[in-house]
Amino acid sequence: MAIYIEEEKCTGCGLCVASCPYGAIEIVESKARFTDDCTMCGACVSACPQGAIVLEMPRKGEVDTSQYRDLWVVAETTPEGDLAGVTIELLGEGRKLADELDAQVALVLMGDEVGELAEKAGGFGADTVYLVSHPSLKQYRTGPYADVLCGLINKHKPEIVLFGATSMGRDLAPRVAARIKAGLTADCTELSVDPETRLLHQTRPAFGGNIMATILCEYTRPQMATVRPRVMDRAQWQEGREADIVEVPVDIDERSVATKIVEVIADEGAGAVNLQDAEIIVSGGRGLGAPEHFALIQELADTLGATVGASRATVDAGWIPAYHQVGQTGKTVKPKLYIACGISGAVQHLAGMSSSDCIVAINKDPDAPIFKVAHYGIVGDLFEVVPELISAINERRGQ
Repeated sequence: MAIYIEEEKCTGCGLCVASCPYGAIEIVESKARFTDDCTMCGACVSACPQGAIVLEMPRKGEVDTSQYRDLWVVAETTPEGDLAGVTIELLGEGRKLADELDAQVALVLMGDEVGELAEKAGGFGADTVYLVSHPSLKQYRTGPYADVLCGLINKHKPEIVLFGATSMGRDLAPRVAARIKAGLTADCTELSVDPETRLLHQTRPAFGGNIMATILCEYTRPQMATVRPRVMDRAQWQEGREADIVEVPVDIDERSVATKIVEVIADEGAGAVNLQDAEIIVSGGRGLGAPEHFALIQELADTLGATVGASRATVDAGWIPAYHQVGQTGKTVKPKLYIACGISGAVQHLAGMSSSDCIVAINKDPDAPIFKVAHYGIVGDLFEVVPELISAINERRGQ
């Protein structure tokens, strides 16, 4: 990897200086010059209107993979200012993978005034926290986050980088992967490593959810993956465990950021259906026959204090809003109890709920694939079984 300036093209306009989050460019005698602080993050390449800055990346097979070590998790935070659930899940899974590789786990935490979260990360398994604090990083925006993260990766050379398969992760990870020419697997539901080859085995649904594919990135580093929330176990808090906090100084010129967040408006309908944090979910499928029959699913959910889920087929048919959808293209869930009513169990749906603690399937087809993952199966007409369940639950409660 190399970066250089073609002096005959450089006009000394200074736009590259403003774009560099690490303050690693200066103007000397009307020409741009890199300082020793350059991380080759690439922010200046797109900022130069003259095309005077060239970033050369290694070609396939030219990367010295032996230089890369350790596993990184890119943190997300909640609107309330805490570590997001998917970040804690990735720290738990990352800890297991890193132990197999005899490697360290680092958390990359970008934001503004998030020092307390950096201290908290150690208790969830992080050995190191790269803390990047700046007002321009308070809310996620692709440009500054990608610039900072690319610089950190180029400087410290992690072997594996994990993101949550969230709106942020799905936006940030491909931007970073494209810039640093690394391999990326999206929407993983399972991860494992081979200690001998040090390859990350990244498993995800493919071909519309009809098969599960395991993908390897043999020739590039880091190996990058986005992981669906709620498919991994959360890291358990360890009292007294601390991480080394490395504060990363950055200088982000707001004028160089292409976007500005004016207002954040919550989707009230989607917010009312929090599938990923639900402990009990009752889902309906095409076996319901008509949209009005979701009232029966809602009644069972109300009886159990549960949240209503749905299959892709019912969402595509317009029977229920998309924010109820469970599956590969919906939400990945891991409740204590998942009740599937009239859902056949396509791979696309199973990818989103098969890690639930207890699965109860109700279907009149004894050969339905859902029964292969169910802990308890009821072969019968859901319009007969569900009312009996509701009646039995109410009777047990003395209602």
